[in-house]
Amino acid sequence: MPTFLTAYTWELRKLVFQKRTYLGLGAATAVPLIFVAALALQNGSPNDVAFGQYVRESGLAIPLVLLLFASVWLFPLVTALVAGDIIASEDHNGTLKTILTRSLDRGQVFTGKALAALTYAALALLLMGSVAVVAGSLKSGFHGLVSLSGDHVTAMHGLALVAASFGVYLIPIASVVCIGLFLSALTRNSAAAVVGTLMIALLMQLIGILPGLGGLSPYLLTTQFSAWQGFFRTPTDWVPIVRAIWVCACYAVPTLIAAYLIFLRRDVDGG
Repeated sequence: MPTFLTAYTWELRKLVFQKRTYLGLGAATAVPLIFVAALALQNGSPNDVAFGQYVRESGLAIPLVLLLFASVWLFPLVTALVAGDIIASEDHNGTLKTILTRSLDRGQVFTGKALAALTYAALALLLMGSVAVVAGSLKSGFHGLVSLSGDHVTAMHGLALVAASFGVYLIPIASVVCIGLFLSALTRNSAAAVVGTLMIALLMQLIGILPGLGGLSPYLLTTQFSAWQGFFRTPTDWVPIVRAIWVCACYAVPTLIAAYLIFLRRDVDGG
C-alpha cells in the first residue's frame, strides 16, 4: 500500500530532473572552492568574524567562517529554490490532480514534499561542509584550532565539532524550509515563494542590526544561525543551542501547519 514514503520517493525523483536543484547544490559546492581559491591568490584573512584569523592555519576554520557568511543570503536562497517551488510548481504544471489520483491522500503527498525539501537542504549543507573541509585542509592543513574560549582543539575533536555545528545549523534551515513551503502553498507561484522566503530572511537580518531593536535579536530566526558557536566554548554553551531549538520551532510549526491546511483545502478542479 502506498504511503508518504512513496510520495517522498516521487518528489526526490522529480528533484533529480529539475535544474534549480543543481543550481542550489552547485552554489553550495562552488562557494567553498571560491573562498579557498581567494585565500590562495590573496593575502589577508577575514579577521572580523569568528575563526577568520585561523583560515590560513587550519582547514577546519574555513567551514566555520562559511557558516557565518552563508546565513546572510546563501542558504536561505538555496533552501528557498526548492521549498518555494515544490508545491507551487504543481499549479504551473497542472499536475496536482494527477498526483492525487495515485492512491495517496493529500496529507501523504504533503509529507513527501516537505521531507524532500528538507532532504535537499540537508544535502546542500552536507556538500558545502564536506567540500570546505577537504579544500580547506588541502590549502591550510588538517590542523587543530583555537576555540572561542581560547582553548586549543585537536584536529579530530575539531572535525567532530564542525560536524555538530552543521547539524545545529540545519535547525534554522528547517524553519526556512517550512516558511518556503507555506509561501509555496499560499501564493501558488514559485517565483513569489522563492523571493518571499529570501526577503523574510533578509528582513530579519535587517531587524537584528537596527538601533533600538536589539532586544528582538535572540528571538529572530536568523540569530539562530549562530547557535553552533556554543560548541566552541569551554564548557559547551548549550544556552544558544537550546534557544535555537525552541525559537526555530516557533517559526517552523505554525508555518508548516498553515502550509498543510492550505494544501488540504486546495481546489484542483482547474488542473
